[in-house]
Amino acid sequence: MSGETIVVGGGVIGLTSAVVLAEAGHRVRLWSPEGPGATTSAVAGGLWWPYRIEPEERVGAWALRSLEVYAGLLDRPEETGARLVSGVHAATPLAGLGAWAAEVDGLRAATEAEYTPGDGLWARLPVLDMPTHLTWLLRRLEAAGGRVERRTVTSLAEAAEGARAVVNCTGLGAGRLVPDAGMRPVRGQLVVVENPGVDTWFTHTGTGAESTYFIPQPGRLLLGGTAEAGADSLEPDPATAREIVARCAGLRPQIAGARVLGHRVGLRPERAGGVRLEREELPGGGVLVHNYGHGGAGVTVAWGCADEVAALVDA
Repeated sequence: MSGETIVVGGGVIGLTSAVVLAEAGHRVRLWSPEGPGATTSAVAGGLWWPYRIEPEERVGAWALRSLEVYAGLLDRPEETGARLVSGVHAATPLAGLGAWAAEVDGLRAATEAEYTPGDGLWARLPVLDMPTHLTWLLRRLEAAGGRVERRTVTSLAEAAEGARAVVNCTGLGAGRLVPDAGMRPVRGQLVVVENPGVDTWFTHTGTGAESTYFIPQPGRLLLGGTAEAGADSLEPDPATAREIVARCAGLRPQIAGARVLGHRVGLRPERAGGVRLEREELPGGGVLVHNYGHGGAGVTVAWGCADEVAALVDA
């Protein structure tokens, strides 16, 4: 067994965990079967908000720590992918949020001019251009001495054979590798269009498989979406895409004529009981830290979870 730490999983959770560990002085190798651009994280809308993630009593601290980090990245958006953008969460009363909401500057009820139905929440929040942000994380990891290896893992024991500590950031893959029967995919479909002049974001998550949101990103506008629990197809559905555009155009008519640039589908890694972030002692003196099951909020909690991972590895 070497003194290395192996992080398994190359999405935003794995990359951020690897960065924090490497910058704390660990010799880190990150194993992933694919580059960051091929992960579920690359498909995400990138809006900071604790969406479809539990347990509530832990999520707030993780999210606020991440918010603090993103605030420090806003002066280099072309490099880090982080920008501050205003928008409205529909049907989201402030009183219904956790204690963490009191720590978010400027969070308030939307005015009637901002959202006509009157039950929205206005906020100015970080929006991450995920392909750019993932590339930045990769470069930061390499600058800290971390190594990235394109590798398919068939068992966590395989990683544990060659390292003092293993960090499991495999998302949906944890269902097979741990194994964890509580893991399930929640399918999200998006449409990417030329931005017709929309400079704010909007979300209405709803209660079923349909949601409505648009998020401006550099040179494009992301339209969503779906939250189909248990669905695992990565093929875009043309009828669903048309419905997404129609719902978004009902709120911003200029979206109806926007040229479609592409389609995205991602599978959110949701877990019964919420995020698993805990340490296991392994036979032979090694350590396994689990960090998976972040649902629809990986980028929202990535840095808070990564700090906790580092503390658990060093415990």
